[in-house]
Amino acid sequence: MNNPALDSDSDGEVAVSLGGVRRCYALDGGRSLVALAGVDLSIARGSVVAITGPSGSGKSTLLHVIGALEVPDEGRVVVDGQDLRDLSRRELADHRRRLGFVFQGFHLLPALSVADNVIAPVLPVKTAFDKRARSLELLTAVGLEGRARSLPSRLSGGQQQRVAIARALINAPALVLADEPTGNLDSVTGAEIIELLVGLRARDGVTVVIATHDLGVAERCDRVVALRDGRVVADIDVATCADLPAAIAAAMRRPPGE
Repeated sequence: MNNPALDSDSDGEVAVSLGGVRRCYALDGGRSLVALAGVDLSIARGSVVAITGPSGSGKSTLLHVIGALEVPDEGRVVVDGQDLRDLSRRELADHRRRLGFVFQGFHLLPALSVADNVIAPVLPVKTAFDKRARSLELLTAVGLEGRARSLPSRLSGGQQQRVAIARALINAPALVLADEPTGNLDSVTGAEIIELLVGLRARDGVTVVIATHDLGVAERCDRVVALRDGRVVADIDVATCADLPAAIAAAMRRPPGE
């Protein structure tokens, strides 16, 4: 049977497609943990998609295989029309540089200023833009104008996450992958960060994929893909769903394979 996720690879409207993606981790005693169990998924360009599910459902692993931070054991991952299986190690590194990554931990370098943290991903490479000027432009865009010379320790958690978002955008990525970006923040600050991420689509046409367990975050997205035990159990259009929490809860209760 044809896989729709893969059949649409050549469609310019598709940013990401996965077909039959499996990822397992070896455990002690010869056992293994299946993080992704044959995931098929297609993500439209310019959409904002939430990947949700309980801890251990495979959310982070899914982002990692899309971002080439991990290699799946089986299956196909296509990003912007490029099958990641066809890339050399150097080409995979180039692929990662073209993406924007935002993590729950801010991962800022404490000895560097805010501006230098934003520039850090492109320091070793030649760019077509002025790195310092773009850093200042991005800091203004995330509401941190005037904080370029500050050290991360002088910023609040929400401000540090704004720096992390600016850093993720330094290469003008078409795809941003955010892994629990509000997990270390209070609800008000977290809502502000999600508004920033969702706003990337309107401002720059960026595709945003957010792994989250927070239904409040999921409700701000266009679409919610729910995982359980490494499998997609629901794929929900938020605009047409009358009760998103109930729809996700019902999917989580369904017997496997149903």
